[in-house]
Amino acid sequence: MAQAATAAKPKTSILQIQITKEKVKRDELMHLSRQLGAFVKAGLPLIEAVRILGQESKNRTVRDAMFNIEEGLRGGERLSDCLDRHPRVFPEYYRGIMRSAELTGQLDVVLEQLAKYLERDLEARRKISAALIYPGVIAAMSLFTVVVLAAFVLPKFKVFFASLNAKLPLPTRILLAITDFFTQWWWAVGIGIVSVSLITYLVLRTEGGKVLRDRLLLRIPILGNTIRTALVERFCRVLASMAGAGVPLPDALRVATLSLRNRIFIRSLSTVGDAMLRGEGLAGPLSASKLFPSTAARMIRVGEETGTLDAQLDVTAHYYEGELDHKLKKLTAAFEPAVILLMGGVVGFVAIAMVSAMYGIFNQVSV
Repeated sequence: MAQAATAAKPKTSILQIQITKEKVKRDELMHLSRQLGAFVKAGLPLIEAVRILGQESKNRTVRDAMFNIEEGLRGGERLSDCLDRHPRVFPEYYRGIMRSAELTGQLDVVLEQLAKYLERDLEARRKISAALIYPGVIAAMSLFTVVVLAAFVLPKFKVFFASLNAKLPLPTRILLAITDFFTQWWWAVGIGIVSVSLITYLVLRTEGGKVLRDRLLLRIPILGNTIRTALVERFCRVLASMAGAGVPLPDALRVATLSLRNRIFIRSLSTVGDAMLRGEGLAGPLSASKLFPSTAARMIRVGEETGTLDAQLDVTAHYYEGELDHKLKKLTAAFEPAVILLMGGVVGFVAIAMVSAMYGIFNQVSV
């Protein structure tokens, strides 16, 4: 057995040695879960399935983790114990669900559920990214136009204006003053931006800074409501997956709460577990937190009363997935005009300043 474990280790050349481990993306974990579930369902021994996935993976971090898991399985360890040694690859909720899957003997079913959850989570993230692409492109192009005009075109006009000794219009004088300021004090502006960025970074590394950031994000109009809906959807999705896999509800609730990564939600929901243990149920404490919509609380209460909490949580997650899609479209519809108006105003001001200067000089020279 020792020889087999030794033989399982991949040979690594000097060119393959990496100083830092590769990041494991969610889509890689999704495909890994789906493949492992298919292998187990097909009757392939778990050790053999893990070995094949380790050999086929192109990600070095996943490859090393799978070979380490194979060694642990050959040594008689449980799969969940092997996964616990690789928190960078397998999140806490993932390991908790797998631990329950071993007890229920439904490893292939649970792996398929995990793959579906990760796929839905990826789809939600893609929708958010897609909603921000168009406004971002508009802002970048507008900013590029302004920089080109201010840095290359305007200095040549400035020399021409000075040679004619003409009085420039107010918009042109304002634009020249701004350009001169950034040309003369660019180093101070750069130091200021770096200092503010560094201070913000250091503050956000503290617990108080993270709480302040999360509270501000939730209070921003439209955006805060969208974030709240995304957090409710994620909470219900993780909790449904863990409850469906047989994870004890208090443990599932703790992991689902920590998966939100929003300090305001985590602090408010940390008391829900205690209230549930006191016999208050889940829907009531969630509603009392003031963070969950009344619709979500009512849907979860139906699941508690009918004994189908995991199924009702999944229904709730599906419902708020649709709500999140609607709110993302609404956010984009509000964000795009704001960006267009802002960038259009800046570009328009630059254009007016330059055109009014040319017409002003033409009139003065004609006179």
